Amino acid sequence: MGPSAIRQRVAEYYAGKLHEHGPTPRGVDWNSAHSQALRFRKLLQIREGEPSFSINDYGCGYGALAAHLAAEGARFTYCGFDIAEAMVTCARERHAQIPECSFVSEEGQLGLADYTVASGIFNVKLDTTDEAWHTCVLDTLERLAALSRHGFAFNALTLYSDPGKRRADLYYMDPREIFDHCKRTFSPLVALLHDYPLFEFTVLVRKTEIS
Repeated sequence: MGPSAIRQRVAEYYAGKLHEHGPTPRGVDWNSAHSQALRFRKLLQIREGEPSFSINDYGCGYGALAAHLAAEGARFTYCGFDIAEAMVTCARERHAQIPECSFVSEEGQLGLADYTVASGIFNVKLDTTDEAWHTCVLDTLERLAALSRHGFAFNALTLYSDPGKRRADLYYMDPREIFDHCKRTFSPLVALLHDYPLFEFTVLVRKTEIS
């Protein structure tokens, strides 16, 4: 199965979740609003408290991150991208009132931003082989880096989760391996966050040079 076919199947999966659960955390396959917000807080550590910034949300779903940023009073320019057209349509309808906020369904419509974040996009592989999915992950990280002026952040399910509770349709990543890949490929400034109570981890990659 090629990358285009994989992306189409994943898009159909998430469109189905949105249809079933609506614009809620379960509509993007999260268990709760609490866990969704915790993921946002971890990812947004990439901005280091900057009062004003631009951000790409790669795999934006129904735009919950835009609402999260607006609620905390951040000054930001936001562009959300999702491969599921239904998600983009929903996001536009829900967040039309947020200034400097846009949503696109074509990756080529994303521009360079200070930061790019991706929450949950590496989790659902369906019946794609681990090898093919891993290749997709590495290719996507290249795109996240290219879209980011100062850094990017992403999360993934951890290989340290209980083997007996893992699902065959989900992808569990080795945090050591992906940390090493990011250090060697993108920047010497990489943080691995694996200290919060979810079966996942977050990686922050900063493009600032070491002085």
